[in-house]
Amino acid sequence: MIPTIFALATAPGRAGVAVVRVSGPASGDALAALTGKPLPKPRMATLVRLRDPKTGEALDDALVLRFAAPRSFTGEDVVELYLHGGRAVVAGVVEALSALPDLRVAEPGEFTRRAFENGKLDLTEAEAVADLVDAETSAQRRQALRQMEGALGKLYDGWRERLTRSLAHIEADIDFSDEDLPSGVSDAARPVLDALAAEIDDHLDDRGRGERLREGLHIAIVGAPNAGKSSLLNALARREAAIVSARAGTTRDVIEVHLDLGGYPVVLADTAGLREAAADEVEEEGIRRALDRAARADVKVAVFDATALPALDPATVALLDKDTVVVLNKTDVVDAAVPTVGGWEAVAVSARTGAGLPELERRLTAFTADRLAGSGAPALTRARHRSALEECRDALRRALTAPLPELMAEDVRLASRALGRITGRVDVEDLLDVIFRDFCIGK
Repeated sequence: MIPTIFALATAPGRAGVAVVRVSGPASGDALAALTGKPLPKPRMATLVRLRDPKTGEALDDALVLRFAAPRSFTGEDVVELYLHGGRAVVAGVVEALSALPDLRVAEPGEFTRRAFENGKLDLTEAEAVADLVDAETSAQRRQALRQMEGALGKLYDGWRERLTRSLAHIEADIDFSDEDLPSGVSDAARPVLDALAAEIDDHLDDRGRGERLREGLHIAIVGAPNAGKSSLLNALARREAAIVSARAGTTRDVIEVHLDLGGYPVVLADTAGLREAAADEVEEEGIRRALDRAARADVKVAVFDATALPALDPATVALLDKDTVVVLNKTDVVDAAVPTVGGWEAVAVSARTGAGLPELERRLTAFTADRLAGSGAPALTRARHRSALEECRDALRRALTAPLPELMAEDVRLASRALGRITGRVDVEDLLDVIFRDFCIGK
């Protein structure tokens, strides 16, 4: 018998409302045990008093909802208890459920896993549930919602259907080669396979937009010691995230803050000041990490000290490229009306007074939107999607050059299976634990 599971479906801790979800064949019996009354009608919110089935002690006055299989999130009988969100209330209800027969606490991600196993979600939609819970910006929310609504799964299922039709033509040539079939039956599949391979190439050529949107675009602040990098980080973060000191070399390690720029997630990193002669081995390691972070960043903010003009730090100048926003800091100290720094257009700011920061934020938001804004097509959001799509495309390219129809058919099958693994249509048992194990209990 399938066990009935339960868990807190909202964040732990004190809150106005807490939701406990119960899913499985004994969920109705559990609700009856807690209320001592007949079950309410499905999908009808009902106010009831919950009591401990053993002692009869009142636990809470709660709103309850019952969903009959298969019309529920998991596809099973489901009960949701909307409790007052005090810790003692939640603990009392969880303890009472734990004492009931045939019930156990859900494992991480088990509700979503059951939804997948019962055909309520494909793997891309299940992943989107986690992304939606973790979304911190409006752009992340929109991407997760679109994927949860099936946009990505429908795209891959559509491609897989085209492969299935093409495979039918190829296998017809193989199985009925001695029959009176029209000539070139398998040749009709070639344009389809070629077009599909091109579509997958276009889909892959997105500069990792979907993955970056999930994780945040990385921006590294670089510059010479005392250029005002830490002050700039604090000003953009609107809090004292980094230590600011007149002493050169104060920042020794990379300091990160997460920001929301125009609805897009950003990881902003302050780095050690760049100079040739480090004071000690610790600062030397900090400079190495600064250069490494600059090399891996999606965007760099190169900070120059207006009080040092016309001299420019050569180590910072060497990092300037098309993915750099040049900043001239400390313009409150020196009136530096310089439109360019080292031949690059600069944003004049004062991290101390805030002058110029709105323009800098606008410039950074434009950089971020250019890299993360989509063209309308659903974006792949995980490395496993990218790997499977590359495998599919490579199999299609082999199929197009296969010398025999039997080899062509085998490569088309491999391409179809690669697509099927993304949505969970084939070969998914080894993926389930990896995909669901990091889900929070209650999802």
